[in-house]
Amino acid sequence: MLIVLPPSETKRDGGAEGTVLDLARLSHPELRAPRRTTLSSMRKLARNLTTMSAALKLGPNQRFELLRNRALVTSPTMPAIDRYTGVLYEALEAESLSDAARAFATEHLVIHSALFGLLGASDAVPAYRLSHDSRLPGISLKSTWREPIARVLAGHDGLILDLRSEAYVELGRAPGDRENVFFLRLLSEGPDGQQRALNHFNKKGKGEFARALLESGIVFDDVEHLLAWASSRGIMLSRGALGELHLVV
Repeated sequence: MLIVLPPSETKRDGGAEGTVLDLARLSHPELRAPRRTTLSSMRKLARNLTTMSAALKLGPNQRFELLRNRALVTSPTMPAIDRYTGVLYEALEAESLSDAARAFATEHLVIHSALFGLLGASDAVPAYRLSHDSRLPGISLKSTWREPIARVLAGHDGLILDLRSEAYVELGRAPGDRENVFFLRLLSEGPDGQQRALNHFNKKGKGEFARALLESGIVFDDVEHLLAWASSRGIMLSRGALGELHLVV
């Protein structure tokens, strides 16, 4: 089973003393070439803070983000699951996961980074700023990542739960012709019983669901097994359109 999360714009500061980025130690080594491409382009962009500010659409109060990008290969690292912050990751609350849940995350959870591609939960990465729609010199993020990430996901035989935003799905789709690949869509249920797409609390719901999956420690063989577990936990999860699961929160 594979749980695929989006990243967050915001990142936690700091990292383990004496550590630096080591691409050779990141999971999914088949992504090493595109990682080198994006990292090299980012380092070129970081030579000029004014140019980088414009390219990444950052304002004067976000200068610290630019300095993070300039120090990518020298700043300390921490596990990806701890590096990302924001609404989804606040709900996931990685720092309070049990040891067993963190070990489960290491085996079954990946985070889709615009800079590094698919990261394992325990992969050590520095703080950085790059979004799915950012422009790097000489490359297109979509062209760089789309096929390599799609190949990695296609190579996974088990159940894939895709919790990414649609924008990140465009940077590498999970295979759409398999019965065990599902995109998670969050809904709310109004007083009239009608279910509608959830916007404001979308990320919070995904974070809470991911946490529940990690703490369960269950490798679900198929979607029916997952749906039965969700029902037993009072989680309103159901089949949606082809290749979709609906989570009502």
